[in-house]
Amino acid sequence: MLLIQITAAHGPAECERAAQLTLRALLREAAGAGIAFDVLACVDTPAGCQSALLRSAHEAALPWVTPWLGTIQWTFASPFRPHHRRKNWFVAVQRCALPEAVPTEGEIRFQACKASGAGGQHVNTTDSAVHATHVASGLSVKVGTERSQHANKRLARELLAIKLAQRQASLLDQAREARARLHGQVARGDPVKVFHGPPGR
Repeated sequence: MLLIQITAAHGPAECERAAQLTLRALLREAAGAGIAFDVLACVDTPAGCQSALLRSAHEAALPWVTPWLGTIQWTFASPFRPHHRRKNWFVAVQRCALPEAVPTEGEIRFQACKASGAGGQHVNTTDSAVHATHVASGLSVKVGTERSQHANKRLARELLAIKLAQRQASLLDQAREARARLHGQVARGDPVKVFHGPPGR
């Protein structure tokens, strides 16, 4: 399985529009190449999308998507800020690590809810969507893309596993950055111990 994330990071609304355009372009070209990607999650915004998570089980998905990985530049005049001088907008396409473990249903609190958005005649007619919360961490997702509640629960568990893996990776990165900052924090003065003379052999 392959997980791909498209993100506007902390960019402005124009980057969110660029992320949406990137998602559409990638899915269109992948379909033309006969490679299917499922959109597991998409954080929509008024301007476009802040991020999207895609999954593919196709054996040729990784070599096909490799040229997409990295920074994607879109060049267009801002549709939100007339006369804005900037024309280049950047988003990232990233490969995500697969989670090592998926939480069990006993670790998750599920709540049925109405599905929303496009999806056919069954949308908003049954409580097939689920809101899932990982009890220990408090992380939560809402999933309503599948037709059955069982399928939505399975997808919710997978998405929570990805969120947990991303959170762990972020914590490790923060710890590394904190250790790196400590190297530059040697105070001159107010010592807690004082030694005189060269160290003994």
